[in-house]
Amino acid sequence: MKPHYPILDGLRGVAALLVVVFHLFEAHQTNYALHPIHHGYLAVDFFFLLSGFVVGYAYDDRWGRMSVWDFAKIRLTRLHPLIVLSVVIGAVGFWLDPFGAGFQQAGPWKLLGVALLTLTLLPAPDLRSWGETHSLNGPLWSLLQEYLANALYALVGRRLGRGGLWALVLLSAGALTWAAVQNGNVASGWGHSNFWFAIVRMLYPFFAGLLLFRSRRLLRIPHAFPVCAALLTLLFCLPYFPINGLYEAATIILAFPLIVALGAGGQVGGAGAKFCKWLADLSYPLYITHYPLIYLYIGWVAKNKPTPQQALPVAAALFAVALLLAWAALKLYDEPVRAWLKRRFLTKPAAARPQPVNA
Repeated sequence: MKPHYPILDGLRGVAALLVVVFHLFEAHQTNYALHPIHHGYLAVDFFFLLSGFVVGYAYDDRWGRMSVWDFAKIRLTRLHPLIVLSVVIGAVGFWLDPFGAGFQQAGPWKLLGVALLTLTLLPAPDLRSWGETHSLNGPLWSLLQEYLANALYALVGRRLGRGGLWALVLLSAGALTWAAVQNGNVASGWGHSNFWFAIVRMLYPFFAGLLLFRSRRLLRIPHAFPVCAALLTLLFCLPYFPINGLYEAATIILAFPLIVALGAGGQVGGAGAKFCKWLADLSYPLYITHYPLIYLYIGWVAKNKPTPQQALPVAAALFAVALLLAWAALKLYDEPVRAWLKRRFLTKPAAARPQPVNA
């Protein structure tokens, strides 16, 4: 039986919680050098690295009995139901937004067309003039990259030997470092004008995660979950540096694989294991559904211009609503829909029993 990595599950949840807090602060401060969680957008790069590790763990040994189409169906069943829900929430939020005139400017037919295109995860026309590729739910840019990473794994990555995988990882690390230094950070890839940056951000961490899984070089330390969670939070909150792009590239290339190696090699049980499972269950629905709420919060801040002290109760309430929405999305929608999809599309029918021959 395969080992399980509950600490990695928990760390994914920690990163998702930090993303929500990061986006709440971002409504008040878009200068990341002054933002309290200076590097919170690095959570996406951490997600990509975790994804590469987990995809290798889950599928590397299944290709003898699984086709590329089987793999695609499994990944679509896992990821797309919540993508659909998040687009619906984003479209309704855009339509009813009391703090902006977006719906009046776009009109119902353009909104419907953008929503339908966004359901495919393809870049869609920007409705807010922010330059977003997915303006009904900004974080969907990273899900498009997740699908691209999965396609590259199924078509190329699963066949790569150790040497080929090392070459890909080293080349993509070089590209990531160059892009981060040139840009001053890696906070890019979500817009039409910088779509190429998204691909650069995905390639290294995803395939480094795959390489880390295949290397089996895990590290064991006591209290691995709190230590790794603290390290992750510290890396997100350290101040901006004069060579900030180099710092962020080093965090992704060196620090994140170390944290994943520590998390995968660590042990947790009892209440800690239950907490990690709760975080894991919440992580994806929280990440994928929270940003339509952030759009409303940004509009409220822009209109009312509250001080941080005045905004704190509203931000805390929105954070609680985001958690409740994520949990409701998981239990009332995602789990039932995925169970139905698995029965309908993933369960192979049993071989027909031979019928008796009539005498």
